[in-house]
Amino acid sequence: MPEPKIAFIGGSGLYNIDGLEDREEVMPETPYGAPSDSIVMGALDGVGVAFLPRHGKGHRLSPTELPYHANIYALKSLGVEQIISISAVGSLKEDVKPLDLMIPDQLIDRTRSRSNTFFGDGIVAHVGFADPFCPALSDVLARSAADQDVKVHNSGTYVVMEGPQFSTRAESELYRSWGASVIGMTALPEAKLAREAEICYATVALVTDYDVWHQTEEEVSVEVVIAYLMQNVGTSRRIIADVVNRAPKVRDCACESALKNAIITSREQIQEETIRKLGPLVSRYL
Repeated sequence: MPEPKIAFIGGSGLYNIDGLEDREEVMPETPYGAPSDSIVMGALDGVGVAFLPRHGKGHRLSPTELPYHANIYALKSLGVEQIISISAVGSLKEDVKPLDLMIPDQLIDRTRSRSNTFFGDGIVAHVGFADPFCPALSDVLARSAADQDVKVHNSGTYVVMEGPQFSTRAESELYRSWGASVIGMTALPEAKLAREAEICYATVALVTDYDVWHQTEEEVSVEVVIAYLMQNVGTSRRIIADVVNRAPKVRDCACESALKNAIITSREQIQEETIRKLGPLVSRYL
């Protein structure tokens, strides 16, 4: 089985992918505990891939409870270089409609209860995050999405809220005033940790509803979200099947060396135990 260079993290409603050959389930040990669920590895059209259901099979984990560190660390330890995230979002703009897809290019962090770095405990790194999604991988994703019979928005700002509750109307209007396009609960710290792990990261945002700002639509609810989500799952499966052969085989983006000049702690000040803990992330540099 080829090494899984590309991984898919499935959000709400997407708990497996079809067509995998030579399937193998693994549960890598990490310093941060277990990932959300077993990681399924296999070959998709001859390409080695991995799949992780973000919320666990049966949707057991809330956005705040997700083991983000363990998930990214586990994928890194398996050799993954590119992650495509599939996420359900609400729309903050009239022209971004339910059942549309968005490939966001920016993030706003409104989470408050999540650790967002692998670093600390005697080692400091300041990683660039001006462009939170890999432009090269996002471009591939946009081209694969465009081949589906859906409306695709190739850029936009994704607000990440804490949840698990939905927004108040005042919050929704605030985010709209900022020019944000969609709102969801899981892109952070996932994207930040992927950048620290030097993994390319891009997102397919599946629009399931207008957020609560939209007075003429029915109020956002789990029932509404699930109904639209199920319609979008089929589209996301087709994108997955297509994108594996379009993803760059050789990376020449900034993600590949994000840590190169980011670790500012003197080498002699870093404990060996800390280096061992972060081994898959920092071994190139320490």
